[in-house]
Amino acid sequence: MAIGEAGLGSARHGSRPKRLEETMRGRLGRECVYVPSCRFGLFVALRHWCPPGGRVLMSPVNDDVIFFVVLAAGLRPVQAPLNPLDASIDVDAVPDDMWGSLSAVLTTNLYGNPDDAPRLRQKCDELGIPLFEDGAHAIGTQVGGRPVGAWGDASVFSLSKHVGAKAGGFLSFADPGLREALEKTCEDLLLPGRPTAELAYTVRPYAEAAVRGLGLRRAAWATMRLLGLMEREEIRMPLRPEELARAVGAAPDLTAHDPWVRVDMHDYRLRSGPLRLGRIERKLDRLDGVLTACLAGTERLLSTPWARPHSRVGPVRAQPLFRVPLFVADRDAARAALARRGIVVGYLYDPPLDDYAGDGFTDPSPDPAGARWFARHALPVDPLRARQVVEALDESKARPAEVPGGLGPTRG
Repeated sequence: MAIGEAGLGSARHGSRPKRLEETMRGRLGRECVYVPSCRFGLFVALRHWCPPGGRVLMSPVNDDVIFFVVLAAGLRPVQAPLNPLDASIDVDAVPDDMWGSLSAVLTTNLYGNPDDAPRLRQKCDELGIPLFEDGAHAIGTQVGGRPVGAWGDASVFSLSKHVGAKAGGFLSFADPGLREALEKTCEDLLLPGRPTAELAYTVRPYAEAAVRGLGLRRAAWATMRLLGLMEREEIRMPLRPEELARAVGAAPDLTAHDPWVRVDMHDYRLRSGPLRLGRIERKLDRLDGVLTACLAGTERLLSTPWARPHSRVGPVRAQPLFRVPLFVADRDAARAALARRGIVVGYLYDPPLDDYAGDGFTDPSPDPAGARWFARHALPVDPLRARQVVEALDESKARPAEVPGGLGPTRG
């Protein structure tokens, strides 16, 4: 069998996907199906649980790819008011008439900071609608005494973040009786694996190590731009509203939305081959060590002047965050100071999705101030580089951002 020919159906009966699923099931205490990416798993969940044309409450401070997945599923994104200190959904600021119009709620758990899943679970139960948890940043985070991902009707995880595999994910769900139906949906939507994609995945870590070792990051980025491989020149990808409107008209249709959904991960719906699965398994086996290191770095960063104001929300229990959002008055200057030390700040989501996409594609937040403040001032930094981050910000004399008066969560 050539590299990449192993499909989901054949691979699922092999040891690696089964062991991956068992490992994640042990962490969450619920059924898990391996998927090639978090975004693919989310599309499957939305299509299974939500009626066509349904309305999904979500965070406006979120990756635009997730926004396009919701559109691809034939659904209408509805932007929620946020707690400006961690970008979680501010449950009490959502108007009653908005709650009554929803078909589902989608959490973000941004950077690993959990949304209030217990209250959202209760609210969704009262309304008779599903709760979905996006745990891409939160594979090691807990809320209400359970892991993130153990509250929703379905949850999705990425193995590209804490795990560092740069491929793979899980679709988890509360009802084990749905496994066969969800596996079939995955099977119907997956595309055949390509030997070239499998080979590129195999050699990528060595190429990246060579680039780092030779100090060629800038040259590599310039080459990618020249070859047209850079799909984002700014924080948000180009919206291309006329093309997007045509794609929305064809929804639900993942293929029609592929130019948006595939950004940063063109093999998001390819069947995983044995080499890819083998590397993912090895990476997942090391997850606990990574989480321990992330927790230590998070604790250090939360003790700095740039951490969120504790006085507004009470003591903060450190968790192994994927990124720690610090708050600086001049984020561009802080990013430049970190770049001088070789620290690239990514995972920025500015402007919020309602400002980015407009009311032609989403219902705007009824109270956008919290999302706008967070999106503009949050500096998400890698806790594994906490020491270098603190040194760089100290050296540059970065000033903490001030939370404007009256801006804060409505509860807590």
